[in-house]
Amino acid sequence: MKKIRSLAFAGLFVLSAAHATTITENFTNNPSQDGWQIFGDTNLFQWDSTNQNLDVTWDSSQANSYFYHPLGTILATNDDFSVEFDLQLSNASATGSFELAVGLLNFSDATSTNFSRPIGSTPNLFEFDYFPDGGYGPSIDATMADMTVTATNESDFYFAYDTLPLAIGVTYHIILTHVAGEPTISGEVLTNGQIYTSLPNVYAGPITDFRLDTVAVSSYSAAGDTFGDSLLAHGTVDNLVITLPPPPIQNLTGAFSNGVWQVQFSSQNDWFFTLERTSDFQLWTDVSPATPGNATNLILEDTNPPADKAFYRVSASRP
Repeated sequence: MKKIRSLAFAGLFVLSAAHATTITENFTNNPSQDGWQIFGDTNLFQWDSTNQNLDVTWDSSQANSYFYHPLGTILATNDDFSVEFDLQLSNASATGSFELAVGLLNFSDATSTNFSRPIGSTPNLFEFDYFPDGGYGPSIDATMADMTVTATNESDFYFAYDTLPLAIGVTYHIILTHVAGEPTISGEVLTNGQIYTSLPNVYAGPITDFRLDTVAVSSYSAAGDTFGDSLLAHGTVDNLVITLPPPPIQNLTGAFSNGVWQVQFSSQNDWFFTLERTSDFQLWTDVSPATPGNATNLILEDTNPPADKAFYRVSASRP
């Protein structure tokens, strides 16, 4: 079960943190100061303070590596969301068929030793992929992977694509979109405000659901590739915008009612909510059962509060 915890509050005073519905990054400042991190090979991602963008090396000879930022929420198929960014390649060389990627993933899955793009063991993906021509022609893809994808179950992919190249030195603006309730992903690639491709071709693998919690620039390893496929590419990523659905907890208030501490908030369907309590901010205890959201006001309460002070937070989880 995936969880997020937010909106801590104490006593009668609610200390609520506003959750933005967008994540933006234009690399004006050092992205590490804005919560961006690197998993894997740190040499693959460098902030260019002069040009104010991210220099990226996609190198399949290295381990899976990510320049990433948590979304602060968990996305599923019943959510509306989108990802857009600028991409410019300075060079790209491939053998066979191998991709560079930018998009959304499930961080726990993507950093697992079992996660492998070459053998298709890649659950929970929503990303832009570009395959330079390594002998089979180029391909621009918008890719989505179900939460059930494994090395022995590679069918649960959906991707829209076009067999066009990305020209070296040209800045492309990429937009990936998911519509709530749809088992699809759509994409547009633009240059100078004009559509280069809207990815008209589709491979419609069966998609049931996914869980996405991280935006990432992804350099995948070719380890395990039995065909000798590989990729080495350099370029820049800039002007990232991730548009998210409203947070699962909104309009939170807390107060005593007949001597019982209660929280009330607007909840969303397809989430479960639990009231948690602590006295030291080290150990948190559930003081209410996991309660499904109802798309309206939800009340959780601590029916057995301690005699001394206590602090509370609400945990939101997606099964």
